[in-house]
Amino acid sequence: MSEPKPPTPTPGDTYKGWLFKWTNYIKGYQRRWFVLSNGLLSYYRTQAEMGHTCRGTINLATANIAVEDSCNFVISNGGAQTYHLKASSEVERQRWITALELAKAKAVRMQAESDDSGDDCPAVPPTSGQGGGCRNLEIQSTLRTLGSKVEDLNTCNDLIVKHGSALQRSLSELEGIRVGADMGEKMRQVTERATLFRITSNAMINACRDFLSLAQNHGKRWQKALQVERDQRIRLEETLEQLAKQHNHLERAFRGATVLPSSFSNPTLGSKGGVPGKGDASDEDDDNEFFDAMEDPAEFITVPADPKYHRRSGSNNSGISSEIGMDDQSVNFDELSLASNPESPQPLELEPVRQRRTRIPDKPNYYLNLWSIMKNCIGKELSKIPMPVNFNEPLSMLQRLSEDLEYYELLDKAAKCQSSLEQMCYVAAFTVSSYSTTVHRTGKPFNPLLGETFELDRLRDCGYRSLCEQVSHHPPAAAHHAVSEKGWTLRQEITLASKFRGKYLSIMPLGSIQCLFDKSNNHYSWKKVTTTVHNIIVGKLWIDQSGEIDVVNHKTGDRCHLKFAPYSYFSRDVPRKVTGVVTDKDGKAHYVLSGTWDEKMEFSRVMQSSKGENGTEGKQRTVYQTLKAKEIWRKNPLPEGAENMYFFSSLALTLNDPEEGVAPTDSRRRPDQRLMEDGRWDEANAEKQRLEEKQRTVRREREREAVKASSPEEADAVETGTEANEVSDETDTEDSPPHTPVASPYGLSLAPYQSTHPDNYQAMWFEKLDDPVSGETLHVYKGGYWEAKDQGSWDVCPDIF
Repeated sequence: MSEPKPPTPTPGDTYKGWLFKWTNYIKGYQRRWFVLSNGLLSYYRTQAEMGHTCRGTINLATANIAVEDSCNFVISNGGAQTYHLKASSEVERQRWITALELAKAKAVRMQAESDDSGDDCPAVPPTSGQGGGCRNLEIQSTLRTLGSKVEDLNTCNDLIVKHGSALQRSLSELEGIRVGADMGEKMRQVTERATLFRITSNAMINACRDFLSLAQNHGKRWQKALQVERDQRIRLEETLEQLAKQHNHLERAFRGATVLPSSFSNPTLGSKGGVPGKGDASDEDDDNEFFDAMEDPAEFITVPADPKYHRRSGSNNSGISSEIGMDDQSVNFDELSLASNPESPQPLELEPVRQRRTRIPDKPNYYLNLWSIMKNCIGKELSKIPMPVNFNEPLSMLQRLSEDLEYYELLDKAAKCQSSLEQMCYVAAFTVSSYSTTVHRTGKPFNPLLGETFELDRLRDCGYRSLCEQVSHHPPAAAHHAVSEKGWTLRQEITLASKFRGKYLSIMPLGSIQCLFDKSNNHYSWKKVTTTVHNIIVGKLWIDQSGEIDVVNHKTGDRCHLKFAPYSYFSRDVPRKVTGVVTDKDGKAHYVLSGTWDEKMEFSRVMQSSKGENGTEGKQRTVYQTLKAKEIWRKNPLPEGAENMYFFSSLALTLNDPEEGVAPTDSRRRPDQRLMEDGRWDEANAEKQRLEEKQRTVRREREREAVKASSPEEADAVETGTEANEVSDETDTEDSPPHTPVASPYGLSLAPYQSTHPDNYQAMWFEKLDDPVSGETLHVYKGGYWEAKDQGSWDVCPDIF
């Protein structure tokens, strides 16, 4: 596998990275994010928790650090806290031990300097080591001065309370006496006590002024001193980083010049740390890393291939003739593909492209009682739950479908492949990449109105353009068609089935996705996995993808079986893991894929396979001997400030950007979605209700026309049923038909009437056809949209907004 970058120390004497921490005998070692800063070692469940939830902290000044074996070590502060930790490799463990020992030494030294406040600063000019002691003495002196000021304030406070009480008693006595000889004496006492109270108050005010002035002056000096220390620390860290890189290059050069025996490779190394790329650091050489051995429930494991395969040259079953012989030179997978393709396109003359936006208005922080909405919705279809825009993100489902094209380069590379098995690897990676944008996207996209469209024209800058349309209302279905100048076509029809089960929401995409390549005539198809949104009622929302995908090449019979592992508290495996095997029509494996759907995917060439030992479930697993893994896809980083912009990717930020010339039914023109993006959520909710009611009215009218065309008598019955259901219509959302029965927990229908007549709506730009290759029925683009756009003629578009 490719080597992940180790965690790099950041300014402020900080060291971060992933470690496995022992929790209990049920869960075993769990992966945690550790941060070493200012002599304190803290850990979090995820990197996202750093801003708000620390799971534990240990002070290294009083801690003991002990090494148990090649990867395990223990940190304890005398019994109160003990951390049993495990690194992904011996090199990574040594990194942490070195960082911890340095941090501990510094913490002990600072503590000793803090306690030793009686030493005088030397008269000679201080060296770099003595300067810290002088600064420490200055700080101690200032703290003593501030402490004395605080004591003065406490004394003044006590005097104010004392004299204030005496003054209050005198005033009370003055009210109770009669006018006479005692009046003069009492007035004199009140005057004296009032004078004492005024003097004490003035002293209190002066002491407060002195304390504030002293704190402000020294605060500015300390801030400057801290900035100087930070700048020095940054320069030192940059120097150390350069030295580490030079050391790493020298070490690699030495290893490359040495012939390593086959026993040097460690096939179990990957099983200790899981798949790298989630923040784990590993300094092992690429030549010694292969596909990880997986846990017992897995159907296969992989081990390093025999070294003879690295030295042997010649063609193989997958059609890449040069990869084996040149493997030691780390030839890139797609570089081989492009080099072997004589018809690779020549660079074209650059044309000016449109500058697209990189920000949207920040998401406002509106409070909403989720439980008040959800408590009556358990067991119902999501389409029957009236949702305010507070749960949405300012994009429609059509725009979310178009986001699948964010990594269109994978299909561009696949179109240039000479081998169908090689092409399958790219198509499988593209399948996984479509889920990378969902990891933080907990907002619900707007359900499209019937007839709503969305175009994504990237012909100039990316070489493709796509069109989506909401083609059905019952059930809600969207069709998508994308075509590229690089020789591929992507089409899909997606219908969502969703269930809310109290603690989580399951979204099951129905329908098929197909990809066609012009040059090879290869025809691929696959389906999507289940998306689960957890902690709907209580806790922080998080999303998981689980299930299996079979990517099938209907022309050659090649197949890639992808498995999305569901998250489990009891699993030691890396979260969000995806594994896959590419096989030919005879079932022979040629490639294995591994990675995570939120970060990257890698592939390995299978050189030999055999049946291995039985797993815990008694199922015999296949053992694949593979060459070293190479990266085939990596997620693009999110733009700066994405957490305030619904965690949109760079592509997602541009999808709702207004454009001239688009159809009047385009999602960019949807008013409630536009109001939400602008932060006017109350107006967006009102506009959303208006659009939903308008769609219901149009649908009822369309049903009446369909019934009248068949039977006038039934039209009266539909009219009566519609009136009876007027109340139930108020709770329908834009993707729920007004007379669809809602299943109750007791199996009864809560809707008194259901229309038995199908909707006679016909899509504008798509038509329903039977695909003779895959045998599936789906909506296929029939043409006409881009021609209508060029002419500016949108007469066929209904008024849906």
